[in-house]
Amino acid sequence: MFNNQERLPALSTFNAIKAFLKTDLEYGILVDFQLAEIGYIVESLHEANKKVLIHVDMIKGLKPDKYGAIYLIQQLKVDGLISIQPQVIQVAKDRGVIGMQRIFLKDSFSFKKSLEVVRKSQPDCVEVLPAISGKIISVIHEYVNLEVYCGGLLQSEEQIQDCLDSGAVGVTVSNPQLWTK
Repeated sequence: MFNNQERLPALSTFNAIKAFLKTDLEYGILVDFQLAEIGYIVESLHEANKKVLIHVDMIKGLKPDKYGAIYLIQQLKVDGLISIQPQVIQVAKDRGVIGMQRIFLKDSFSFKKSLEVVRKSQPDCVEVLPAISGKIISVIHEYVNLEVYCGGLLQSEEQIQDCLDSGAVGVTVSNPQLWTK
């Protein structure tokens, strides 16, 4: 999906963007920026031959709906969208960019409901929060038949390796020290 890039940097500051630009990594995820900043950032990253996914639910000033998604794709030419909103994922699919469905697992009920949403929205891949390991990743993969990424609360190389060893194809991580092995 991401040219075999296992670690997707979550970029929430300009310092993180500067650090990302110094890596060989191709894909990055923008989170926690203001809508007014996104155009400049996306353009700068594209000029540096980086691909940009936007976490639609975490951009200040952007409504996380289909119209916000259309704006990001048509006007800013983003390479993909991440969202908990199925309609955002549908817009990504309809417009030919990557659609990553984010799900939060709190208990058995949220697990079941989240997998039903994913099955209906049919994203390109799934991001599971908090980062988990063990058999649950293979259960998710079998149920939705999509690549699974883990994110949230990753603090160490060992945690990342646990996710990968359990069947996740990658992780989303904000700590620049964990972007590369």
